[in-house]
Amino acid sequence: MTDEKSITPTANLETTGDGNMTDLTSLIQGVLQQTQDRFQHMSDQIIRRIDDMTQRIDDLEKNISDFLK
Repeated sequence: MTDEKSITPTANLETTGDGNMTDLTSLIQGVLQQTQDRFQHMSDQIIRRIDDMTQRIDDLEKNISDFLK
């Protein structure tokens, strides 16, 4: 025998399932965006440090060249 109580929870689960799927999708998108932002920040820091190191090496080469003259 099937009564309305067994049908109603299934309908509610389907509705809630869509809502949960939307929430899960939003959560995953948020986590991925945060991860992308962190990687972009780290990438910017690495590039900045490489540029700084390049400048220091250039200065060192110039100082050595001036010293040897």
